[in-house]
Amino acid sequence: MTAETVAPAWMHEQITAEQYDSWSEEQCAGIEIVDGMVVVSPSASKRHNRLARILANALDAAAGPDWNADTDFDVRLQDVPLTNRRPDVVVYRADTIDVTPTRPEHVLLVAEVVSPGSETTDRIVKVDQYAKAGIAFYWRIEQAATGLPLIYTYVLDPATDRYRTGDMFTGVVKASAPFTVEIDLGRL
Repeated sequence: MTAETVAPAWMHEQITAEQYDSWSEEQCAGIEIVDGMVVVSPSASKRHNRLARILANALDAAAGPDWNADTDFDVRLQDVPLTNRRPDVVVYRADTIDVTPTRPEHVLLVAEVVSPGSETTDRIVKVDQYAKAGIAFYWRIEQAATGLPLIYTYVLDPATDRYRTGDMFTGVVKASAPFTVEIDLGRL
């Protein structure tokens, strides 16, 4: 069996922004583009999806009219080579809801829920990519054995284009400016 019989040819070729933009929403679901190459993400667990949705709902409620929080859409980090990431939660400017693609200058915070198989990507690779793109805040959520998620927060240092470590939370999360969020994650 060859790779061609397992995956379509377009998965073995570098994709341009124009090609990607012509694809349907269904074709783009469950994939990310990194340096022009398609990266297929394994399906997330129900616990992973629930945690992302609860976090997005809480951030959305706290954000007020100027910011939205959503799940499951692309953030275009760069056009050449194309890099689209699909964070688990994105907080973005409300006035850009109809702007496609969503770009880093539209985004305040991205959050990734770490799952088996995504540990290295979420802990190392995406952190550097989001920082270089200029996204002000990055949260990494670890699903702990205790059932209470651990939330690691990072704040961008614009002088170095790197994140510096913020706080770590369990149970209750409090976000810093421009808004405050308290989430009782113990009720998951």
